Amino acid sequence: MPSLPDVMRQIRFTAPGGPEVIALESAPVPRPGPGQVLAKVAFAGVNRPDCAQRAGAYPPPPGAPDIPGLEIAGEIVALGDGVQGLGVGETITALVAGGGYAEFCLVDAPLAMPVPDGLSLLEAAALPENVLTVYDNIITRGRLAKGEDFLVHGGSSGIGSIAIQMAKAWGARVFTSARGADKGAFCRDLGADIVIDYAAEDFVEVIARETGKRGLDLILDMVGGDYIARNLRSLALDGRLVQIAFLQGSKAEIDFRHLMVRRLTYTGSTLRPRTLQQKAAVAKAVIRDIWPLVEAGAIRPRIDTVFPLARTREAHELMEKSSHRGKIMLDLAP
Repeated sequence: MPSLPDVMRQIRFTAPGGPEVIALESAPVPRPGPGQVLAKVAFAGVNRPDCAQRAGAYPPPPGAPDIPGLEIAGEIVALGDGVQGLGVGETITALVAGGGYAEFCLVDAPLAMPVPDGLSLLEAAALPENVLTVYDNIITRGRLAKGEDFLVHGGSSGIGSIAIQMAKAWGARVFTSARGADKGAFCRDLGADIVIDYAAEDFVEVIARETGKRGLDLILDMVGGDYIARNLRSLALDGRLVQIAFLQGSKAEIDFRHLMVRRLTYTGSTLRPRTLQQKAAVAKAVIRDIWPLVEAGAIRPRIDTVFPLARTREAHELMEKSSHRGKIMLDLAP
């Protein structure tokens, strides 16, 4: 094992709360256990679950680090017992259960993915959480097929920007919602066919008009609240609604007769609490199906802002303002 420093910089939340509870501290560099690798982190992605964890609404699953950060890219600097097929010095991008906001991060070996050809480490670090989430929910769970009509709300977000590109590459007609002309133009540049300005238009009415009242085949939603019933009204026969977050609340009044009559499916999922085996299966499928699209340029991460680790508070403030387009990233350089 190469010589490693004893101490690293990391971010910790001192208590549940707003960005003011974000603290930069020194901590011991972890050592990899069996089946793990240790990565020297170059960049880490900032995601809404990080903000939810900070607020006390999304605690780490059992056994996960309490340090935030769900995706990283960097260089392998140490191997745990039993790790095969990976070597010290290799660059990887990875989904992690926590610990990404640190100079060194433990990675379960099955979740260490190769950096797609042509991508920088910054771009690679922007992929794992969004790509695995979108793939699992619109391709596997949502069963998106070529020629179908698909909607993702919040098209200018990290999740939305990947969902637009992935659905387009899959052969779907892509609808999205975004606020204002600038974000709308951003979504069209990603490949969205129909952009709905939710501040000025009722997405239910636009969908009915654009589909000849047929409705959509699949919706990916992160909003929740009153969007749930409106999403269900916007689905075609045998349509599917996949829920992955509840930015406006998880309670809704639904007429289930509508689901029965139109044979609708309402499902949802979270990625972080799943078993290593389940997440590894998603990662394997992404490498097989999505990495070639990334390397061909059909799917590319869009980076909004990169902050040094010491300015993580500003990164969370930007995330919570929802004024960004694409990904917010942390640079772990000293």
